[in-house]
Amino acid sequence: MNEEVASKTVHLAIKVGKVTVRTLYSGLKKFVDECKKEMEKQDAKRDQKKESKQEKTVRGKQSVKQLVGQGQGVSSLEVGDSGIRDFKRIANKYGVDFAIVKDKTEDPPRYVVFFKAKDVDAITQVLKEYSAMQMKRKQKAEKQKPSILEKLNLFKEKVKNTPRKDKEKRKEHER
Repeated sequence: MNEEVASKTVHLAIKVGKVTVRTLYSGLKKFVDECKKEMEKQDAKRDQKKESKQEKTVRGKQSVKQLVGQGQGVSSLEVGDSGIRDFKRIANKYGVDFAIVKDKTEDPPRYVVFFKAKDVDAITQVLKEYSAMQMKRKQKAEKQKPSILEKLNLFKEKVKNTPRKDKEKRKEHER
C-alpha cells in the first residue's frame, strides 16, 4: 500500500510539474507578445508626433525665425513702448501671427512688430483698435487729476519756500 501511495504521489508531482512548466511557458509567451504590441504602439505614436510637429505651425506670438520660416512673407511695423501688452492682447484676439523685436540701440527702446503679409486685413483691424485704445488712454491721462504724490511734492516745495521765524534763544544771567 505504501508503494501505491508513493507511486501516486510521484505521479501527481510530475503532473503538477508539467502543468507549472506549461503555464509558465504560455505566460511568458503572452508577455512577450504584449511587449511587442506595446513597442509597435509606441513607434506609431512617435511617428505621429513627428508628423504633427512638421504640420503644426505656431500661432500668436512667436520668434522672427519661426515667422519667416512659414514662408508667407513678413511685414513690419513700429509700436510704442507703452502699449506692447495691449498690442499682444488685441493681436491674439484677431488671431494674427506676430513677432516683437526690441531695438536696444536707442535710448528709449523701440519695438518693431513683424507679422505675416497675408494677415494684412486682420493687422489693419488690430491697428485701428490699438490706436483707438492709445488715444483713449491719452485723453484719460489729460483729464486725470494730479496724483497724491505730486500734490505732496508741491506742498513740500511751498513749505520749503515759506520764510521761517527763527527763534532766538537768550539766556539771561541774573546776579
